[in-house]
Amino acid sequence: MKMKKYIAPSIAEAMKQIRAELGEDAVIINSKVVITKKLFGLIKHKNFEVLAGVDRVETASMSPQFTDMLANSVVTAPKIEQQQSEVHNVELTNELKSELADLKSMLQSMQRHNIQSELPKEIVPFIDFLRRQELNEELITAISDELFVHYKNTEESISLIKIKEIASKVLKEALFNYPMGGLSYHKKYINVLGPTGVGKTTTIAKMAARSVLEKKKKIGFITTDTYRIAAIEQLKTYANLLQAPVEIVYSADDYKNALNKFEHLDLIFIDTAGRNYKEAKYVDDLKKIINFDEDVESFLVLSLTSKEQDMEAIIQQFNEIPIEKFIFTKVDETNSIGTMYNLMIKYNKGLAYYTNGQEVPEDIEEANLDKVIELFFQGEFQ
Repeated sequence: MKMKKYIAPSIAEAMKQIRAELGEDAVIINSKVVITKKLFGLIKHKNFEVLAGVDRVETASMSPQFTDMLANSVVTAPKIEQQQSEVHNVELTNELKSELADLKSMLQSMQRHNIQSELPKEIVPFIDFLRRQELNEELITAISDELFVHYKNTEESISLIKIKEIASKVLKEALFNYPMGGLSYHKKYINVLGPTGVGKTTTIAKMAARSVLEKKKKIGFITTDTYRIAAIEQLKTYANLLQAPVEIVYSADDYKNALNKFEHLDLIFIDTAGRNYKEAKYVDDLKKIINFDEDVESFLVLSLTSKEQDMEAIIQQFNEIPIEKFIFTKVDETNSIGTMYNLMIKYNKGLAYYTNGQEVPEDIEEANLDKVIELFFQGEFQ
C-alpha cells in the first residue's frame, strides 16, 4: 500500500487533495487535529492531519499469470481491456476486485476504531448514536473532529448540551446551502412524484388543505393514477372536503384538457401514479403525459422507512425531471433519519416538507433549517 500524510485546514480540503493525488480508491487510515500556536500562544491555528493510502497487493507469492494480471489492473488500463476478452482473466480480475474491496472495508473499519479510541468517554456514546441514525461517515467524521478539537482545547468534561450544540453547528454548515421550505405559490402546477406506498396522496391532501385554509387559494386536483381505484376514491374524498374539482387523466390529451378546465384556479395539484420507479419505463410513461417544462413545481416524495440504496435508485431514475425539493414521509415510523440528510447532500436537493402521521392537514411540517436540525436529536437522544 502506498501511503502519504496530508495536512489541510479542513477534512473536505484534505479529501480533495487525496482524491487528486491518490484517486477515488484511496482510503483514510488515520486522521487527527493538529493545533499550532503563534505569537507566544495568543493565536491558535487548527489543521487536520490525514494519513491516506491506496491499495497495493504483494505479488511475491502469486503465480506469474496472476501477478501480471494484478499489475495490469492497477497500472495499465488498456491492458485490462485486452485481457477482458479472455473469460479466465475476467474471473481473476473480478476476484481481485473483491479482495481489494474487502481490504478497503477493513482499513476503513480500522480507521473508525482508531478515531473513536482517541475520543473522550463522554463523546463515544454520541458517535454511536450518529451511526444508529445512519448518518454518513463523512458527516460523522466532521462532527467527531469538532468534538475532539473542543475537548483538546478545554481539556474538560464535555456536557451533553455542548455535544448537541457542536454537532448541530456541523450539520447546519453541511445543509446551509440547500433550499428549505414548502410551496412557493409562484407556480400554478404542483407535481408530486414518488413510488407506491410512500403516502403520496395523503401528502398532497395535506399540502392542498393548507393552501386552502391558510392561503385562501382556489385549487383543483388532477390524478394520473388510473391503476388503483382506491387512490382515486381517496383523492376524491379529500377534494370533496375541500370543495375542489378533480380530473382523472389517461393520456397527454386528457392532461391538456384538464389544464384548460382548471385555467381559472390558483393552484393545481397533480397526483402521479405510484409505480415502481426503479424501472425507467415508468418514468418515461410519466413524461409522455405531463409537461414538466410548464409553470411547474415538482417534489419527490420518499419514505424514511425505505432503505437508503432503494431511495437512491429512485432518485437516479428521476434525474431528467427538474425536482425542486424532497418531501420525506413516515418520520414517526422510524428511529433513524440520517438518510434524509445524506440524500439532500448527495443529490444537492433541498427539503420542502416532512410528515409525521396520517392526520390531514395536521401531520406535516414545512421544513426550515432549525427544525430539520432539531428533528435529528428528538426521541432517542435527550
